[in-house]
Amino acid sequence: MEWRQVRVMAAKEFRDRIRNRWVLAVAVIFALFALAIAYFGAAQQGAVGFRSIDVTVASLSSLVIYLVPLIALILGYDAIVGERERGSLELMLSMPISRFEVLLGKYLGLAAALSGATVLGFGAGLLPLANELTVRDGFHYAGFVGSAILLGLAFLSISMLVSVVASDRVRASGVAIALWFFFVLIFDLLLMGALVLSDGSLGSGVFAALLMLNPADVFRLMNIFSSEQAQSMYGLATVMPERLTDPAVLLAIMAGWIVIPFLIAHWRFTCQQK
Repeated sequence: MEWRQVRVMAAKEFRDRIRNRWVLAVAVIFALFALAIAYFGAAQQGAVGFRSIDVTVASLSSLVIYLVPLIALILGYDAIVGERERGSLELMLSMPISRFEVLLGKYLGLAAALSGATVLGFGAGLLPLANELTVRDGFHYAGFVGSAILLGLAFLSISMLVSVVASDRVRASGVAIALWFFFVLIFDLLLMGALVLSDGSLGSGVFAALLMLNPADVFRLMNIFSSEQAQSMYGLATVMPERLTDPAVLLAIMAGWIVIPFLIAHWRFTCQQK
């Protein structure tokens, strides 16, 4: 594999996102939400102003679960199928560059744009409150931002798979939106329904394992079990097996959500050559 080819492809994707001001728009959205939640998050309790980093992260986590997967899916759904429809994919593959290099370069460029927007947005959003943060708060918030980036990378891998498999951009966009609805809105409802219908026979181990089938739930657990206050807010500490609350285990599962869809996309993209 020629890393120079990958870098060129990644740089082109990143420049395209910078040029159309996509990164700036997403960063501004994240910054405004982060500042608003940090400052007004306790307004319903009759208090205004920064309260604690644990409450802020818990509130921002709920926001991230809705926004970041949607942005990642929209960002990557036409990465391959769009090039195919414009006729530029065949021209690109006629050059000395492999399909894996094309796929990896596009993924890395989009990942850099998404990660940059996340860091800039959430970093700028809490910057006015920097004087009120302790060192521990800073590390906790940095961990939250890192987990948000991982969530975005997981859904970006899924969107790349959609882009490879889809026959046109319209179908790709429809599948991307359907996947957002499923993972963000429907999955937990189905899981809770199964839990109720099982009348308690669905053990905590099975319930926890099923949660791992959704990267949004993995992200939620990564942030819940990073804080005792967040654990008490969500009440999951008593139902989750201890082995699945280990940050290293959750990190490995999230890494699987990043790598596996990308590898399937690569396999499918390679099969299209035959």
